[in-house]
Amino acid sequence: MPTPKPTRELAIHNANKVTLFWLTTTVGAVLFVTFQLFFYVNDFVRAQGTTPAITFEPGVLWVFPTFYGLWIVTVLLALIEARKAQWAVLILGSLLVVLNTLGGISDGLRDGWYVAFSAVFLITLPGVFAIAASWCHLSNKGTHHVDE
Repeated sequence: MPTPKPTRELAIHNANKVTLFWLTTTVGAVLFVTFQLFFYVNDFVRAQGTTPAITFEPGVLWVFPTFYGLWIVTVLLALIEARKAQWAVLILGSLLVVLNTLGGISDGLRDGWYVAFSAVFLITLPGVFAIAASWCHLSNKGTHHVDE
């Protein structure tokens, strides 16, 4: 029974590790949005409904599922071992981490420090690890077999 070459085994392991890092960041983004909604509902109930309700026009509501759906696209792209897909993961994922962090911090300035802390802890922290893992995977010289 032939044994796989160590470089191929290492490349497969690294690709799975990168995907797991991005999946962890995606779960963190979902947890952040969930906690943010709980924080808002808690404040609304505590104020006995005197805080202004957040309403959106129906035409704008498609933006939220599209924006958070991009997290799933990032994870799916991370599963593809082509170099172009890995670059797309790095660029799209980094953009999502930055935008979600900035959004969470701005919401935290408005709603309380715990919202900003949640954004940094649940999105930025795993996002930095995912970005670093993607960068290391792309710069690894032993993965030329995954090109196109």
